[in-house]
Amino acid sequence: MFYSGKYDAQNRYDEWNTTQVKLKLNNKTDKDILVWIQKQKYSRCSSVQGAIKALIREDIAQNSQDD
Repeated sequence: MFYSGKYDAQNRYDEWNTTQVKLKLNNKTDKDILVWIQKQKYSRCSSVQGAIKALIREDIAQNSQDD
């Protein structure tokens, strides 16, 4: 298949090298999480994605020490 253009190359890269994860959050029961996300979104410290990855990596490190 012939690909041309910037977006085709990006889509091909994404298909081969990335995995997308989607969360469905409830506005009522997950309000605390949504507030945290909004704070991360508007702070210039890191992206929401970066902050979530940092939390996951911290949990992985803690759990690997428990083993």
